[in-house]
Amino acid sequence: MPSSVIRHFNYVQNSSTLYITFLSGTAYKYKNVPLGIYDALIVADSKGRYFNSHIKNKFKYQKIRK
Repeated sequence: MPSSVIRHFNYVQNSSTLYITFLSGTAYKYKNVPLGIYDALIVADSKGRYFNSHIKNKFKYQKIRK
């Protein structure tokens, strides 16, 4: 999962929550994310570009770590 901005991401299906940790170490959880968004993130050629277009500012989020 090489990315120039995202270190790691994980999805919890029963709560539709997407967890993303950036290379900076800052981590967020995004709520009510459809499974299809996560599936598309997995296969996206550019994880950062996909994040910016389809996730950022589209779902409620909470910073969970700095």
